[in-house]
Amino acid sequence: MSTRKRRDTRKLIPFIVVALVAVLTADVLLLAESRQPAQPVAADPVRVRPAPQQSLMAQSKTVQPVKPLAGLHKPNLFVVTRKPLTRAHLQRIARLPGVRALEVADAASVTLDGKRVQTLAVEPSSFRAYTPKVTAASDALWSNVAAGDVAVSFVLGNDGGLALHSKVSGPAGPLRIGAYATTGFGGVDAVVSKQTGRALGLPRDNALIVSAPKANSARLRDRLEKLLPKGTQTAMVNPVLPAPQIRQQNWPTGSFMSAAQLTVALRAAASKLGMPYVWGAEGPTTFDCSGLVQWAYAQAGVRMPRVTHQQWVTGPQVELSQAQPGDLLFWRNDPTNPAYISHVAIYWGNGKMLHAPRTGDVVKIAPVNTRNLAGVVRVSPQAATQVR
Repeated sequence: MSTRKRRDTRKLIPFIVVALVAVLTADVLLLAESRQPAQPVAADPVRVRPAPQQSLMAQSKTVQPVKPLAGLHKPNLFVVTRKPLTRAHLQRIARLPGVRALEVADAASVTLDGKRVQTLAVEPSSFRAYTPKVTAASDALWSNVAAGDVAVSFVLGNDGGLALHSKVSGPAGPLRIGAYATTGFGGVDAVVSKQTGRALGLPRDNALIVSAPKANSARLRDRLEKLLPKGTQTAMVNPVLPAPQIRQQNWPTGSFMSAAQLTVALRAAASKLGMPYVWGAEGPTTFDCSGLVQWAYAQAGVRMPRVTHQQWVTGPQVELSQAQPGDLLFWRNDPTNPAYISHVAIYWGNGKMLHAPRTGDVVKIAPVNTRNLAGVVRVSPQAATQVR
C-alpha cells in the first residue's frame, strides 16, 4: 500500500506512516444518489477453525451474530488521521464526486508474539464487504473474529511463524489465531473485532476506507486531503489510474540504476547471507524479504519503498528471459488473495536469486522458482522515490 504524507506531517509520531493502519469500525455509509449494486459473491473456503465458545476478549460479553454478506465494495482509498474523524468530515467526503461507500475505522500497530503487527479492529458484518472474495465470503472466519480471535494474513502466518489455531501473546493477554485471511490491504496483517481492539487499546475512529470505483484515485486523494485535518495520510488501494508505462523501451535513457549502483546493491545484499529471516525486520542483522531489498538498495543511494506491493511498481516489467542482476522478482503466493504481491527477491544472475525466504530460514542464494511468479521489475530510482 503506497502512502502519501502532507507537507506538514514531519513531526508525526513514530509508526504513523507504516504502523498505523485502518481499522474499519463504524457502519458503512452508503450514498444513495451515486450507489451502484454491490457485486454478488459466492462462498469460497478459507483456512479457519470454529472459535471456542468463550474467547479471551469475549468472556462475559455478548457476541453479536455476523450478518450475511450481501456483496462486495472495492476499496480505493485508505485514510489515517491523528484525531478521530467526525460526522462533518464524513459528510464532506461523501459529497466528493465518485464516492460510493465509506467506512470509519480504528487503527494501530500491536505487538503479537514480539512482532509489531499492523492491526485492524473491525465490525465484522460491515468490514467483510471490503475484503477479497475468498475472505469476505467466509462466515466462519468473521464469526471467529467476532468471538475474539485474531485473523492474520497468510504472509504473517506462513512467513512470520504464527501458526494457525495457536495462541499468541498480546497486550491484553493471549489471542487465538483463528484464521489465515488476507484483507486486501497490503500493510494490514491482523484483524480483530472492534471489541477486542478496545481491549488492546487501539484508538477510535482514526481511519477511513473510501470506495470510489469509477473515480481517478489520485485526483480523489488530493481532494480528500484538502477536507481533512493536518497530519492526515492517504494511501491508494486498488487504484483507479491511467494505464502506466510497463515496457522498458518507453522509459528514457538514464531511468535505471547505474552499473556502479547495481554492484553496490548486490554486494550489500550478499553481505547479509546467512542472516536470519524475521518478519517485519529491516536490518542490519535480521530481515524480511522486502526489508532486505530496501536495505540493500539504500546502500546504493536508491530509496526503495518498504513493502512488496510498493516495490512492484518501482520500474517497468521485463521478461524473465531478459532479467539482469539487480532486477527484482515478485511472486503471488497468497491463496486468500491471489492478486496480492507477497514475496520479492533480487535476481543474482544465471538463474539464481538472493532473498530472505521465511521464518526459520536465512538470507540465501537459491535457484529462481517460477511457481506463482508475478513478474520481473527493473528498478528506476526516480520511480521508486515517487511511490507513496
